[in-house]
Amino acid sequence: MSTNTTERIRDIRRTLQPLRKVWLKVGLEKLESHKGVIVKALLDSGATGLFMDTTFAKEKRFKIEKLKKPLLVRNVDGTANTGGAITHQVECNMFFKGHMERVRIDVYNLGKTELILGIPWLAVYNPEIDWEKGKVKMTYYPPICRKRKQEEKEKKVRKTKKNEDKEVLRELVSKRFWKWKKVFGKKESERIPVQKTWDHAIKLKERFMPRKGKVYLLSREEKEEVQKFVEDQLRKEYI
Repeated sequence: MSTNTTERIRDIRRTLQPLRKVWLKVGLEKLESHKGVIVKALLDSGATGLFMDTTFAKEKRFKIEKLKKPLLVRNVDGTANTGGAITHQVECNMFFKGHMERVRIDVYNLGKTELILGIPWLAVYNPEIDWEKGKVKMTYYPPICRKRKQEEKEKKVRKTKKNEDKEVLRELVSKRFWKWKKVFGKKESERIPVQKTWDHAIKLKERFMPRKGKVYLLSREEKEEVQKFVEDQLRKEYI
């Protein structure tokens, strides 16, 4: 068997019955419609992939994509699986206890099991598993989850700041002017007014020559402040 063929093999079944099956309730979100589905997933340290039952995928109307090359399936003891090769996958967002990631799940005939989470999922999240009691604790946050939580935190801060600005505006501006409150906002203040027909230029005398100003030495802190000011003015397109 060639190396290329060996890499495209999935181990999907155990040779021994586990002492206790660990089931998780996870959420799956379709990428096209953003509709969510709650599914009972089997946590299986003997599976080398993520697997979704074919019938379940069709009934819930997931978008099933055909693979360019089929994936061979074998049992843990090395024998070929009688179910044939994996030819299709489903891509979706998966949610579990505050964690979310975009996943590609192999579609296969799993019988009564709707979803199997194998080694790839365990390797990413490294959960604490009590196999005897069937309980799972998510104590580790991989980089993708930490980044998402930080983005959510920043979004919440921006929303809070926006609400605070609205409250301050209501306190400072008389109620009869509230219908024009947009012009009092920070965003509107950070732009040059649109040119109008009644705008006029300030004409200078023909012989006027601008004088050179004195150059002042600045400290490092002062230079940093000047740089911040210039960058802010450029952002507002004042200069």
